[in-house]
Amino acid sequence: PFRSPVQTETHTRMSLSHIKEGCGHYTRPVLTTTTLLKTKYKWPQHGLTFTEKWTTENTLGAGVCVEDKIAKGLKLSFDTMFSPNTGKKSNLLKTAYKREYLNAGLDVDLDFAGPTLHGAAVGGYKGWLGGCQMTYDSTKSKMTQGNISLGYKTENTQIHTNIEDGKGFFGSIYRKVNDKLETAMNMAWRHDSHTTSFGIAAKYQLDSSASISAKVNNFGLLGLGYTQSLRPGIKLTLSALLDGKNINAGGHKLGLGLEMET
Repeated sequence: PFRSPVQTETHTRMSLSHIKEGCGHYTRPVLTTTTLLKTKYKWPQHGLTFTEKWTTENTLGAGVCVEDKIAKGLKLSFDTMFSPNTGKKSNLLKTAYKREYLNAGLDVDLDFAGPTLHGAAVGGYKGWLGGCQMTYDSTKSKMTQGNISLGYKTENTQIHTNIEDGKGFFGSIYRKVNDKLETAMNMAWRHDSHTTSFGIAAKYQLDSSASISAKVNNFGLLGLGYTQSLRPGIKLTLSALLDGKNINAGGHKLGLGLEMET
């Protein structure tokens, strides 16, 4: 399979912005292309932002949000989505509160069968970070998801651990060795399936406009990437994912990405 994402963004002087995202996906012998057109209009004096979305899959969306008007750091928004082809609808009410040492949010999925609540909060102090996440399904009258995490960050090092529903335990370490080299390692263990995964990665900055990256895990998957800045606002990325255990069997993946911003 071959996948190529493209994103462009333009702004006007009247607080109106257009964002266009496209993705072409090729799996022999089928070629499909999906495009998202998003328009934003900002009304700064009232703290309002209006959004309209349309995709080539004929999905329509609209949203409105107000920020820092009811209370400093508080953002309220409402998003709705409708697909005429399938008749599927979604309505999402979002609340977010952000201060210097706290970031919390509560989203309500307004489904006709019953609302679903998604809550999350993150707090930080002197390099330490702690957070939790939960999901409550009113139709089942129970909490369907509960995660907690803890992290520590310095100028060149980041450590993160989290527990997922009491069944999955995850950890990662990031280290910036110098201005050109960055390394990372991640580990995971699941109690329900007794599976373990492990991976290491590195990124090397060749010069001010180009970088290479590589990652490998205990399943024998090797990922390689090359990113080149063609000019200010335009980046080209080439990537490959190789199955080290089945080099001659095929199934390897290649990727091409182009990012444009004006």
